[in-house]
Amino acid sequence: MTTLRKRIWGWYFFDWASQPYNTLLLTFVFAPYIKDLIGDGAEAQSVWGFGIGLAGLVIALTAPILGALADVSGHRMRWIKVFSVFYIIGAGGLWWAAPDSYNLLQIMIFFAIGLIGMEFATIFTNSMLPDLGPKEAIGRISGNGWAFGYLGGLFALVLMLFFFAESAETGRTLIGFDPAVLGFDTAAREGTRSVGPFVAIWFAVFMIPFFAFVRDPKPPKAPRGATLIALKRLRDTIRTIPRQRSLFAFLGSSMLYRDALNGIYAFGGIYAAGVLDWSVVNVGIFGLIAIIAGAGFAWAGGMLDARLGPKPVLILSITALTIATICTVFITRHSVLGMAVPAGSPLPDYAFYLIGAVVGGAGGVLQSSSRSMMVYQADPERMTEAFGLYALSGKATSFIAPLSIGALTALSGSQQIGVTPLILLFLLGLYLLRWVKAEGDTPEWQANPSSAPH
Repeated sequence: MTTLRKRIWGWYFFDWASQPYNTLLLTFVFAPYIKDLIGDGAEAQSVWGFGIGLAGLVIALTAPILGALADVSGHRMRWIKVFSVFYIIGAGGLWWAAPDSYNLLQIMIFFAIGLIGMEFATIFTNSMLPDLGPKEAIGRISGNGWAFGYLGGLFALVLMLFFFAESAETGRTLIGFDPAVLGFDTAAREGTRSVGPFVAIWFAVFMIPFFAFVRDPKPPKAPRGATLIALKRLRDTIRTIPRQRSLFAFLGSSMLYRDALNGIYAFGGIYAAGVLDWSVVNVGIFGLIAIIAGAGFAWAGGMLDARLGPKPVLILSITALTIATICTVFITRHSVLGMAVPAGSPLPDYAFYLIGAVVGGAGGVLQSSSRSMMVYQADPERMTEAFGLYALSGKATSFIAPLSIGALTALSGSQQIGVTPLILLFLLGLYLLRWVKAEGDTPEWQANPSSAPH
C-alpha cells in the first residue's frame, strides 16, 4: 500500500521531471541555439515569441475546459499520461533542428506540442496538491516540490552545459569538453541538438516514481453528457468569479505579477547581452546562480508559507522582485546604481549576478506560494477547474510584458527604459493583493479546516 509520504515524494518527482523543459529548452540552451540557427537575433526573437505565444493561446483557451471536464469525470492520471506523451514527442522532435537541413515551422510545432504537454500536465498535477495533506501543510509541500524541481533543472543544466552543448565557435562546452568524445558531430551541433531528446528521456525516466506512487481517488462513474455538464459548470464558475472577491483579486493579481516575472525570464539574457556585453559563459553562470537560489529560496519560502500562510510570502517576493527590477535599470557597463565604475570593472557583472540570485530566489518562492494560494482560494470540489482558470489567467495577458518592453525599447532606444513596464506590472499585482483574503472565499473550508481534502 502506498503511504502518504511516498505519494508526496512521487508528486515531487513531477517537478523534477518537468523542470528541464523550462530550464534547458525555454531559457538557457535551445532558445539561444534558435538564434544561432537563424542568425539574426531580431528574427529569432520574433519566431520564438510567435511560437510560444500561439502555444500559450491554445493553453489559455482549453485549460479551463479540460480542468472542468476532469473534475466532472475524474481520471486526472489518465490526462497526465496523455500530456506526458505530448511532452516527450515535442521535446524529442527538436533533434531535427540541424543547422543545414532544418524546417523552422516543424521545429516550432514540435516545441509547441511539448510546451502544451508540459503546461497541461502541470495543471492536473497542481490540482492534486490539496490531496497530499491538510491545509496547513500545503505551503510546505508546494515549496519543497518547487525546490526539488529547481534541483532537477539545475542538475540537468549542469550536465548539458558541461558535456553536451557545444559553442558554435570552438565546438567545446562550457568546461572545454569535446562532445565528439561521446560520438556527437560538433560541426552539425549534435551536442546542442541532443537537448531535445535529453529532456524527453529525462522526463520519461523521472516520471516513473510519479506514476508508481501517486494515486487519484477512485473517480465516480462519469455522468452521461459529462462534457456538457463540465462546460455548464465552467460557464457558471466564470459568471460567479467577480462575486468571489478574493479569488477574483488573486487571479487578477497573479495575472499581472506572473506576466512581469515571465518578462524577466524572457528578456534577462537579452538585456545582459546587450547592456553588459555578456558571453555564453556569463549567461551560463547567471543561469546556475539563479537556479541554485531558486531551489534554496523555494524550500525556505515553503517553510515560511507553512508558518505565515502564502499571502505575506507573496507580498515579500513581489517587493523583492520590484526592487531587483528597479536596480537592473541602473546597472550598465559603466555604472552601478548611479556610481561610475572604471572601464573593465567586473562590478556590473557581480551586481547582475546578485540580481540573478534575487530574481531566481524570489521568483521560485513567488511561483510556489502562488500555487499554494490557489489551493486556499479554490473550491475544493472544483480544484482542477480552478487550476485551469489559474493557467488561463497566466496566459491571458502574457503579451503585455513582451509587447510593452519591445515598444518602449523601440521608442526610447534604451534597453534600460524598455524594461520599466515590468516595475508597473509588479506594483499593480501587489496592489490587487490587498483584496485577497488569506483563507479565500470558501467558508466551509475556513470554518472547518479538517474538511480540506487530504
